[in-house]
Amino acid sequence: MGIVQAFINKCDKLFVNTASLEEPSCVPCFEEVDRKPGNPSSFEDLHAKIKGLYPHNFDGAYLLLKKNLSKHFNVTYKITLSSVTPYGLKFGVNYIGTKRVGFKEKYPVISGEITPSGNLSASFVHTLGCRYRFKLATQIVGKKYRAFSSGLEYRSDDCTLAFTLANPDFARLHGTLVLHYLQAVTPRITLGTEIACLRGSLIPGGQQTLMCAAFRHSTGPTTLSATFGEAGIHVCYHRKASKQLQLGVEIETNTRIHESVGTIVYRVDIPYADFVCRGFVNSETSVGAVFEKRLHPISEATLIISGFLNHKKQQFRVGIGLNVG
Repeated sequence: MGIVQAFINKCDKLFVNTASLEEPSCVPCFEEVDRKPGNPSSFEDLHAKIKGLYPHNFDGAYLLLKKNLSKHFNVTYKITLSSVTPYGLKFGVNYIGTKRVGFKEKYPVISGEITPSGNLSASFVHTLGCRYRFKLATQIVGKKYRAFSSGLEYRSDDCTLAFTLANPDFARLHGTLVLHYLQAVTPRITLGTEIACLRGSLIPGGQQTLMCAAFRHSTGPTTLSATFGEAGIHVCYHRKASKQLQLGVEIETNTRIHESVGTIVYRVDIPYADFVCRGFVNSETSVGAVFEKRLHPISEATLIISGFLNHKKQQFRVGIGLNVG
């Protein structure tokens, strides 16, 4: 009986009627207006995709040693030798807390670097609840405060509002106050504005206010972002051509000094060779690139080679570095 039943089932598959050819009913999709746009992140990340493609060129040689003392705490030791940039020793610490916000963010985040001469730079970021973020950064050079900034950021489901106070002098009412606002209009379009108030003795008239508008359109593989204001125009376009290649174009125009600079940046990833190349070329006849190669069988070791060429100033700089850990 089992053989007969199998033969009947096989015959049923050979003689298919028109009713069986009908496509199954599909599940209705959500309309574009039904999807929430999500939080647009901070104003500082408006051009983040283009900034991530730029190579970090350096001159001379350096050795960076990193030691993970735990899952949340690590220390770094860096030795730099150069005739252009400041050379010497740097000791750094980094701590990432256990409070998780979203899928990628963890707080608090504490980082700092100090040199044997006493120069210090440190930053602290923490959350108040899940929507408020507090930022604090300072820099000490020559036993004097060179830079100090603090900020408070609020992130809702579809907008971000942030206040930043930099280098305040409450006795003379000097400093810089910046207000950022970003609004996600749709899942792809984000609009925003920036208002900066500056007060100081070096500012013409003693006080100045600058405003600019921000725009970003992102589809995933492509991102177009721009800022338009009194100081100038800044336009960036990022394109992920493939898994191995990313391209970007950046145009910065300063309306005060009537100067404009265009830059083409790229990043090439070769996973099977553990090789990454970042480079750029701009309208000021400057060309730069940084090559990163993982070293095997040494674990967590990377060889970095930097090259920078300025045709107009006839400058050529080469750097080599080694990251271990």
